[in-house]
Order: sequence, then structure tokens, then C-alpha cells
Amino acid sequence: MACLTEAMGMSLSGCASSLVVLAKKERIAFESGRKIVYLARRDIRPRSIMNKNGFYNAVTVDMALGGSSNTVLHLLAIAREAGVDLPLPAFDEISRGTPNICSLEPAGNFYMEDLEYAGGIPAVLSRLKERLKNNPTVNARSIYTIASESEVLDNEVIRPLNNPYHKQGGIAILYGNLAPGGAVVKQSAVSKKTMVFKGRAICFDSEEAAMKAILEGKIRKGEVIVIRYEGPAGSPGMREMLSPTSSIVGMGLADEVALITDGRFSGGTRGPCIGHISPEAQSGGPIAVIKNGDSIKIDIPGRKLDIALSERELKARLSKWRPPKPKVTSGYLARYAKMVSSADKGATLHFTD
Repeated sequence: MACLTEAMGMSLSGCASSLVVLAKKERIAFESGRKIVYLARRDIRPRSIMNKNGFYNAVTVDMALGGSSNTVLHLLAIAREAGVDLPLPAFDEISRGTPNICSLEPAGNFYMEDLEYAGGIPAVLSRLKERLKNNPTVNARSIYTIASESEVLDNEVIRPLNNPYHKQGGIAILYGNLAPGGAVVKQSAVSKKTMVFKGRAICFDSEEAAMKAILEGKIRKGEVIVIRYEGPAGSPGMREMLSPTSSIVGMGLADEVALITDGRFSGGTRGPCIGHISPEAQSGGPIAVIKNGDSIKIDIPGRKLDIALSERELKARLSKWRPPKPKVTSGYLARYAKMVSSADKGATLHFTD
């Protein structure tokens, strides 16, 4: 997110990738404080910069870097608070037109320090200049100016647009009868052999139940692990499914099984792991009525996520579904669960009269 903040124009140039152990970071921190006072005195506010063009640039850089699926959730939420219309389909539209030119860990070959030594986000902007929209930044220089004044110092860390790691951006948005509101996958972390995956569902109503089955060796090759009731309202809080995905990789199943969830992931996802499924199970989304053994197909190039059920049968299952009791019944999380929006809207709080 630091990289996207810089791409949006909301942090000083070179801030995102600067290394915390070097004096450069301390200098940027000090200068950032001075800049905040400078901007405030001139009534230059975040919304002066965080406009539609700013968010477009952030998403474009996100796709070029091969960022985490979490960035979708965060940018949707920030855009809503900023009063900017940023619909979920925009991420996929930008992804289709933006090649993935960086291969960063944990699903790539290079580290953030490599990106820093290759020129950082300014160098990435220079590569993407023709695909960006000009916009002001906190630097008192426009995005175009920063891009024009920067250069790439390592053509392998930040590849040319005509020689990318992947022809499309790092993230794809899937739709289908399992995800009418959309779902998110980090496609840059999926191998070619599993970009299309069809398997039998094995369902769990919590992360803990799924972890128990994975660690006990109960997951078989060709299965699609379904972890539900872990969405914004169901969890509540939309926990990261880091333990299940890490365990799948550790057990050598990354290319042998798939995982779908209404929860979310960390940036460490590898393999066909589909998250943010909307509507979530707690809200009566189709993921709630998947049964063990159902056939599920993931088609990332085709942007589809479907269960092999007729529309009639799916509607019949949904008509019989009843919401489970909330996991939390008091305190802030209980209020949050009642007021939070769907993941495709950024999982932000909504208020009604």
C-alpha cells in the first residue's frame, strides 16, 4: 500500500521503497512532516490529490507490481471515504491493459530493496507514463513530471512494457454463479497449469475447521477447499486466510488444490486462491449453499467462478438457507458485523436512518 500511496501522489517521491535501515528513510520522514504543514497552510487537502485520476494511477501501478489482493479491498474503501467512484470492475479493466512488469516476493524473484535500487516507484511510473493520468502530488510536481524525470536502473527488476513477466496485471476479478458480486485472485501468483481448475468442493465454515483438515492430511488432490463465513460480517472482520494457504504450499499442494473463500488473503498467496467472494455466506451468498462433492470451476483467463448447478437448483438451495447465529453478539465487532458492507464495496461501514 505504500507503493500505491506514492503512485496516488500522497507520499513524497521515493518514500515507498526506501529502506528503513538507511538514513534516506529518516530524511523522508522529517521532510514529510514539513510538507504536511506546508500543504495545510495552503489549504491543499487529501481530496485535492485523491481524485479519480489518482486512484486510476494507484490501480495501474498495483497491476504492474503484481500487488496483493488486499489492495483491492483497501483502495475500494479509501475511494469510498474520499467520495470517488471506483467500482470493482475497474480493477479488471485496468489489469487487462497493464502488463505485470515486476516480479516481487513472496510470489516473485526480487525483494523491495531490489525495487529501491532499480529506481523505486518513480522508475515504475516512468515505465508506465503513457498509461497514467496526469495528476497533482504532495511533491508539488505532477505525476507526469515525476515519471519524466525518473529512469529505470535495472531492466530485470522493472521490465520494459514489451517484455513483461505477465501480459496482464497481477490481479483479476472473477464473476459467476458463485460470485455474482465478484471475487479477487492474485493471478500473477498462479501457475499456468492451474489458471483453469475444476474440482470437487470440500466445505468448512471457519478457518480453524479448514486448518484442522489440512494439517490432518484430509485434503486430496483435485479438491476445491471452500472456507466460508469468514467475510466482513461473518468473521466478523474478514480475517486473512494466511495459515491455510501457507499450509497448502508447505504440504506441496499449491498446484494440486484450489481454495475459495469470502475471507481475504495476505500478500503471500500462491496458487489458485480466490478471495473476497461477494455476496458473502453470512449475507446469503451462493458460497453458503455449496455442498461437499459439488463441482466447482475456476477459469481465471475467462474471469469465471462457477458451481455446476442449474439456476433452478441453486435458487432452491438458497431458498432453504438460513443465516447461522452470529459468532460475536456483543461489543464493537457485533455492531461492525451489522453495519459492514460487502467486500466488493470495500467492507466499509454503512449507516442507515
